[in-house]
Amino acid sequence: MLHYALIFFIVAIVAGVLGFGGIAGASAGIAKILFFLFLLFLVASLVMHLVRGRA
Repeated sequence: MLHYALIFFIVAIVAGVLGFGGIAGASAGIAKILFFLFLLFLVASLVMHLVRGRA
């Protein structure tokens, strides 16, 4: 999932440089959503690992 966030981030940068504002904004928004979902899954995974490790 982080891979897709990075791809959308790169698309947003390229589109922004070329002057495609709408595409850059949409790609940046998708990259931001995917990045925060990745962080949420990472935190959930770490919490589950700590809980299972103590039991």
